[in-house]
Amino acid sequence: MEAKFFRFLKIVGVGYKARAEAAGCLVYLKLGYSHEVELTVPPAVRVFCFKNNVVCCTGIDKQRVHQFAAAVHSCKPPEVYKGKGIMYIDEVIKKKQGKKSK
Repeated sequence: MEAKFFRFLKIVGVGYKARAEAAGCLVYLKLGYSHEVELTVPPAVRVFCFKNNVVCCTGIDKQRVHQFAAAVHSCKPPEVYKGKGIMYIDEVIKKKQGKKSK
């Protein structure tokens, strides 16, 4: 299978990790919940994990690759105060200012 389309996701946060198993057919995400989030990868998409915090979704169908990447992104979207969560590599998060103290 020749992969033409890529989508890279970066996981930011202390203790947040991802791992791919079963030849890229299952993805396990540790996102600070009490359990691991398990996602089944569609047949036309392959998933690789670089280090523990970079996930690469590849495939020959652009729509399926981007849809699966959006499903992973929606598990923990980046929050605007600390920037923790799952974001695309080219995504820019505009951080908000916290509460002002007197």
